Amino acid sequence: MFVKISRRQFLNTSSLAGAGLLVSPVVSAQNSLWSAPSEKVSLGIMGTNSRGLFLAKSFARLPNVEIAYLCDPDARVLARTIDEIEKLSGKKPQGFSDIRKLLERKDFDGLAIAAPDHWHAPAAIMALQAGKHVYVEKPCSHNPREGELLVAASQKYQQHVQMGSQRRTFNNVKDMIAKLHGGVIGRVYFARGWYVNNRKSIGKGKVVPAPAHLDFDLWQGPAPRRNYQDNLVHYNWHWFWHWGTGEALNNGTHELDVMRWGLGVDYPTKVVSGGGRFHFQDDWETPDTQTITYNFPNNTACTWEGRSCNGFNSEQSGRGVIFYGDQGTIVYPGANSYQVFDYNNKLVFEAKDDTPYDPTNTVSPLEKLDTQHLLNFCEAIRGKEPINAPILEGHKSTLLPQLGNIAFRVGRTLNCDPSNGHILNDKEAMKLWSRTYEKGWEIKI
Repeated sequence: MFVKISRRQFLNTSSLAGAGLLVSPVVSAQNSLWSAPSEKVSLGIMGTNSRGLFLAKSFARLPNVEIAYLCDPDARVLARTIDEIEKLSGKKPQGFSDIRKLLERKDFDGLAIAAPDHWHAPAAIMALQAGKHVYVEKPCSHNPREGELLVAASQKYQQHVQMGSQRRTFNNVKDMIAKLHGGVIGRVYFARGWYVNNRKSIGKGKVVPAPAHLDFDLWQGPAPRRNYQDNLVHYNWHWFWHWGTGEALNNGTHELDVMRWGLGVDYPTKVVSGGGRFHFQDDWETPDTQTITYNFPNNTACTWEGRSCNGFNSEQSGRGVIFYGDQGTIVYPGANSYQVFDYNNKLVFEAKDDTPYDPTNTVSPLEKLDTQHLLNFCEAIRGKEPINAPILEGHKSTLLPQLGNIAFRVGRTLNCDPSNGHILNDKEAMKLWSRTYEKGWEIKI
């Protein structure tokens, strides 16, 4: 059977058609006493450059959603975002440079976090303590221990925490996973994912004073202090271990989430990774070329390939996943379409959505589809829908590339406990399970 689903059909059937953990300094959990009238959802956005600006504008376009507060340590970025949201919504948000000050406000429901990776879990925990629901972009944590703490905090404070795994909300992707689990290609035993881009060199940075409009101390927040250098802000921090997590978490989290979902697995038993910084000789520390392979306890495996500096597509797509079963194959090219092939490689089913898609776009490859995921977060706050990407699932999918990076950094295979993903019998590798924090910013239980 061959089925083509148009973008118009997709939109007509989508939900838019209806439309004791603490981070020092302490933020009081009593802020949860305020509730929104008339189902209005009031949000704050942390980190308003690039993806954060996209989130602010996308949330502001949703019905009965207000962007009340914006937070960014770069005064220029903050002023620009305030101006754009005021033009879009007719209401001027209040701006903050310090997330601690923002979280003292009682009159908003949730915080969306698009700050650098080293801020994701600490800010999310602070928001939970303040009684706020949280939307946190992937990866949900800078290191595995932070992910575990964030899961514990969500359970303690009983607030919604949604990770930016947007594919968990895409209608055709959910249908694809249901078909996989229903046996459309038999027993699924292997998945392959990939991401490619054509990123340029970041050069050799110079240590210089931070620009006057950037509060670099607040930008670093929980991370131990390092000198400012002129090739770090606003994007290249991704490629420094101290603040970022590399391409494996910057993009691989998406493919690995889909693969883990499709294979029906939680934590791996074995992780192997290889690669390096091959294309340029510069300050970039994380791999620009990397493969990670995982074995799982249900006799399945998956592999992810990242090529940050060579944009040659795989399977005619810059990113995607293929599932292999004992009776066929599913090809998912990364957006909201997929194909099912039988054991003889004959196409037997296709779900196709022609929503514009640019896999190399660093802000939003799937802008119109992403909005569905943001709407799900708001509907969960209203009590109308369950969260599609709850933080426990987000943590499991973030842990996979984190383990891949640890295997790469220590240069050997990791054996893991399949009940929680902890690394077995490798003290050096387990040192990378967590990090140290700037004094006064420690995550405590």
